[in-house]
Amino acid sequence: MFTPLAIHGHIPVLETERLLLRAHRLEDFADCAAMWSDAAVTAHIGGEPLSEEDCWARFLRYVGHWSLLGFGFWLAEEKETSKFVGEMGFADYKRGLPALRGTPEIGWALASHAHGKGYATEAVRAVIAWGDKHFSSARTACIIAPENLASIRVATKCGYRESERTTYKGNPALVFSREANREGKSHLGN
Repeated sequence: MFTPLAIHGHIPVLETERLLLRAHRLEDFADCAAMWSDAAVTAHIGGEPLSEEDCWARFLRYVGHWSLLGFGFWLAEEKETSKFVGEMGFADYKRGLPALRGTPEIGWALASHAHGKGYATEAVRAVIAWGDKHFSSARTACIIAPENLASIRVATKCGYRESERTTYKGNPALVFSREANREGKSHLGN
């Protein structure tokens, strides 16, 4: 078996009322792969469940972001039970969309069992607060499929506003943007 290098020391841990956001660990892969192979999760994120190989590439991409860029995705778990909730954070996916070039892109995905509990909004607010303190860029953005009403609600609650309509990989996509909170005022919405 492999002996992984310790990289978790530089990935911050974020806490919310109910959640712990932390670095991914090798033993988390099964939960992550189960989430990304769930059609209910991927319906509006690429449209198709991911294979184990594609899940592994996504998992490694999260670690790589932290290693190379100093930001990335966190794994979220319930504080009370340590149960896997999902993944969220910032990335630079090099999507080729002008609206995202040079802008940290926030994203989130929750396991089906965690849908409808307010976890996404809670976690995304914590991620945004971290980003407001750590990015020199005043703007962050995300892309959401127009039919993904749940994610549009989360983005809006967290201060994102639709800024552009575009296509990504041949499908309609909405770009949402948010200006960083540099003055201590809340831009996170209600």
